[in-house]
Amino acid sequence: MSINGFYLMPHPPIVIPEVGRGEEEKISTTSSSLNKLGKEISEKAPSTIIVITPHGTMFQDAIALAYEDKIKGSLKNFGVPEVSLNIDINKSLTSRIFELSMQEDIPAVMATNELLNQYNASISIDHGALVPLYFIDKYYKNYKLVHITYAPISDMELYKFGMMIAKAVENLDENAIFIASGDLSHRLKEEGPYDFSPYGEKFDREFLSKLQEGDVLGLFNMDRETVCSAGECGRRSVLIMLGALEGKKFTGELLSYEGTFGVGYGVMSLHSASGSESMLKKLEELKNAAQQKKLSQSNPYVRLARESLTTYLTTGKPMKHIPNYVTEEMKNTKRGVFVSLKKYGELRGCIGTFLPTTDSVAEEIVRNAIEAGVEDPRFGEVQESELLNIDFSVDVLTEPLPAEKTELNPKEYGVIVASGGRRGLLLPDLEGVDTVEEQLSIALQKAGIGQHEPYTIKKFKVIRHKEE
Repeated sequence: MSINGFYLMPHPPIVIPEVGRGEEEKISTTSSSLNKLGKEISEKAPSTIIVITPHGTMFQDAIALAYEDKIKGSLKNFGVPEVSLNIDINKSLTSRIFELSMQEDIPAVMATNELLNQYNASISIDHGALVPLYFIDKYYKNYKLVHITYAPISDMELYKFGMMIAKAVENLDENAIFIASGDLSHRLKEEGPYDFSPYGEKFDREFLSKLQEGDVLGLFNMDRETVCSAGECGRRSVLIMLGALEGKKFTGELLSYEGTFGVGYGVMSLHSASGSESMLKKLEELKNAAQQKKLSQSNPYVRLARESLTTYLTTGKPMKHIPNYVTEEMKNTKRGVFVSLKKYGELRGCIGTFLPTTDSVAEEIVRNAIEAGVEDPRFGEVQESELLNIDFSVDVLTEPLPAEKTELNPKEYGVIVASGGRRGLLLPDLEGVDTVEEQLSIALQKAGIGQHEPYTIKKFKVIRHKEE
């Protein structure tokens, strides 16, 4: 038996009357849609419900499969501990998914209480799983649960993990349904949970449209800046669901979409279409093309940064010679340089020099790229296997000039604050740093300088080079 139902369900606790206390009426369409799905699922009477959630205990490098006899949770963090669930885990299916994932080298972990106790955590039904299940439990309770928390690993690994879920269901002849729990953009309004971004609405519109069309390639090939700027938590859940649909054509029925509170809530049911079509080979080709593009960047600054760190991680030694594509300006100019690494939109390392410490910008990039990868104390060392999932950027600093507070603009100028031998630097145009006061406060904190101590200010600009 194969999975006989695929659903995208949001998880706003406020949609539950005990939490919303009347506010849930503002997203009544979402509530109606979730109730509709609850009834539909009850009619299918699955023996197992598989839920992918963003809000369980998450590992950065492995998908977590809850593995205990039972799993329980409540909305006590939202003021209503009486809203709770206590469900048996389908351990045989969970175990089979894990075994198949290990065979395919997909990073996964059996999340037991014994393991999570090491991190002061325990197995529980988080609100990402509890909210969708609340609307199912109103109509149907006779099921076991497979509770999975995704990880920020590569899109292809998530897709292949979904394939393993489908294979495990077939192996054990389970009667299962699949729920991809996730909210869409959290940046639809200024008063939303995150800062407003014009990419929020764009992401939601394109994401839902492509899902309705069954456009798997389009979902994987969405503009990276749009995805990274949307502030969403549902995309990875859906990528796993798409993997579980590998080989099947499908369309999506959008039951509702609301963004009342500045967060996109999409409710969708996916339906099989006639015919079959494997996406795996096409997705691999898409991945390889993206990798080749990264390896052949036309911008010499980011190309040199990538090549420098790659050389070091593969040989254990810095590159010996400056490549031919490096420009004369890079070879003959001395400047401070920052190299930043981002993985899936999140910072993975950043090291820089505000004044030149080598004979050229090129040498500065070579050194700082390696240090950003292996010396940033905030992160573990970058592994060679991560490189193609990392985006490089290089900021070349202009010469710092003395400045007064009134001359600063956090979007245009970076700052260097100094007092005695203490010094702190903050680059310009950083997300979440919108005022001079915020900029100086962070720079002072980095330097260990008190807010009321005397200090000097220098300002500088950066020329930013990013991978295409």
